[in-house]
Amino acid sequence: MQLHNLSPAKGSVKKGKRIGRGQGSGRGGTSTRGHKGAQSRSGYSRKKGFEGGGVTLIQRTPKRGFKNINRVAYTPINLNRLEAISEKFGLKAIDVAALVKHGIATKHDKIKILGNGEIGCKLDVTAHAFSASAKSAIEAQGGTANIA
Repeated sequence: MQLHNLSPAKGSVKKGKRIGRGQGSGRGGTSTRGHKGAQSRSGYSRKKGFEGGGVTLIQRTPKRGFKNINRVAYTPINLNRLEAISEKFGLKAIDVAALVKHGIATKHDKIKILGNGEIGCKLDVTAHAFSASAKSAIEAQGGTANIA
């Protein structure tokens, strides 16, 4: 076998349809587009979700609720995670900048400290919000809970 006698397998390569190349091709005239109407014209594109002029699925499905544009989305961090962070990085004061520095949050995140878990050391925590249980648990250990 050499390069000059390589060829594709028999029947694996087909010629494409030559549309709109005269009556002799069998696909002249309307060029497989049917007769008249928008779909037969050049430049036609069907709108997304179009269902032949009937009521579309998007319009048939009921809409529920709304999006509150004033909602503030917080990134939650629990007390047990706070303690793990302080032990891992040797921190006595945890604030948003420290969390961003160590890759726990991004600089645009709003941080809320939640009260799940135990905290066994004195920590000075600065965040955007605290749950009541988290604030009381931090202050019970002699730490401070400051709102940024």
